[in-house]
Amino acid sequence: MVDRDKIQFELLKLTNRERLLRLTEAKSGLSLEKKLFPAESVVRQKEKLLGVFEAALARAETARV
Repeated sequence: MVDRDKIQFELLKLTNRERLLRLTEAKSGLSLEKKLFPAESVVRQKEKLLGVFEAALARAETARV
């Protein structure tokens, strides 16, 4: 089971004015980042990326068993 409270979020601003959203889970060491699109809500993009990240964590946990 994935614990959302243990997922860290970072919003990185690049020198070319683009932004990246990085999700990291310390226990597994899994990290995922994606360039954000200015035309779409950050919250919406965060939720989409979180869904992908949680699925990857679940697969990683299953692979360990």
